[in-house]
Amino acid sequence: MNLVWQRLTLSDLPLKEYLATSYLRRFSVGLLNSWRQSSILIQRGDIIATALISLIYALAPFVSSTLIGVLLIACVGFWLLLTLSDEPVPANALLVTPIHLLVLLYWGIAVVATGLSPVKKAALNDLVTLTLYLLLFALCARVLRPPRLRSWIITLYLHISLIVSVYGLRQWFFGAAQLATWVDPESPLSKTTRVYSYLGNPNLLAGYLMPAVVLSLVAIFAWQSWVKKALALTMVIVNTACLILTFSRGGWIGLVVAILTAIALLVYWWSPQLPAFWRTWSLPIILGGLLGLLALAVIFVEPLRLRVFSIFADRSKDSSNNFRRNVWEAVFEMIRDRPIIGIGPGHNAFNKVYPLYQRPRYSALSAYSILLEVAVETGFVGLACFLWLILVTFNTAFLQLRRLRESRNVQGFWLIGACATLLGMLAHGTVDTIWFRPEVNTLWWLMVALIASYWIPLKQDNSQPIHLSNPESAN
Repeated sequence: MNLVWQRLTLSDLPLKEYLATSYLRRFSVGLLNSWRQSSILIQRGDIIATALISLIYALAPFVSSTLIGVLLIACVGFWLLLTLSDEPVPANALLVTPIHLLVLLYWGIAVVATGLSPVKKAALNDLVTLTLYLLLFALCARVLRPPRLRSWIITLYLHISLIVSVYGLRQWFFGAAQLATWVDPESPLSKTTRVYSYLGNPNLLAGYLMPAVVLSLVAIFAWQSWVKKALALTMVIVNTACLILTFSRGGWIGLVVAILTAIALLVYWWSPQLPAFWRTWSLPIILGGLLGLLALAVIFVEPLRLRVFSIFADRSKDSSNNFRRNVWEAVFEMIRDRPIIGIGPGHNAFNKVYPLYQRPRYSALSAYSILLEVAVETGFVGLACFLWLILVTFNTAFLQLRRLRESRNVQGFWLIGACATLLGMLAHGTVDTIWFRPEVNTLWWLMVALIASYWIPLKQDNSQPIHLSNPESAN
């Protein structure tokens, strides 16, 4: 059974041996290696790549999607340059992981879906966008391997998110014009301010801040000085408060899932040092206490109670629920008509096909669910690959977390944060459409790349000491 699981999750895949005999690698990687030896800039390629990635995560909340696209193109171009100038021998085999293979497979399925799409031109435009995101993952996975660069990117994002959250709190205290009808006008909360900060949409803001909440939580343990720990605690409080004040029900669901996951993984991290009693009962006590506090908040805080109960309201009693159900019914029909390979990737293809199925007065830009959107775009073949990618990603994370726990390497806390963030984003994205927006989608692939950056082959992990196979610093 263990062998089947390893095969399914690609844990024992001999990537180094494959790369040594790969014709694709032999005829592409290393073409510009001789130029690299004499180029001062390319010899500092990881630093330049870090700067390009930093621009994306520093500017994403404040600029247009067009500018983010330009920066993504710059990142992809530089990734291509680095790849072509790499060492031709598989000495850098760690740059390719099982996660990379599943990402490549998903891209291949999207290409086939584009070729078979009933709206090929629209699907092709969004295939280019998907390619940019996936190659951003490849560049991030490469750059994030050194702990210093990894910590820099995470710290940058946390400081930018703090700025975003502070402005969101300012909107709560001083008021902000509601740019759209985000609450049922017949709801008692129709006059409630929903903060949106620089992102213009409270649901999008909630999706953007979720990684910040989790990463700032684990930063309390990853950062060593008391000043940094105090800053991390401040970030947790401010980011969480701002996310709650978005009144995004999907964001709240994702936040609960992410926090509970982070706590469970933190207990796992410290379990070898805990007494027998606390090793057994600490997780039930902590999770039970948090759920109890949440229940009390729902009972006694009226705005929270009304918003939470609206999640379970019948479609006739909540316009948002009614809207989503009408969209989902149309989406199910779209999947039924093209179940194998879908209509092609992206919202442009969706916007061309959805009007043929939509209910009157229920226009939509997407399926309002990650899983439904993937099924619509790439069929059940693409959905199976996407779920396989998620499975391999979490399995990789768990294997590397176990390794880092044995060496008490504090870099493992970022791995905990990435896992909890991905689960929270999946929970949020199950009932919302913000996952496909660049401000959030770039963060998703950053978290996947963060997990991939820790990867060590299973055989190498078993045969070499941890400090040799992954020479990561303690800070």
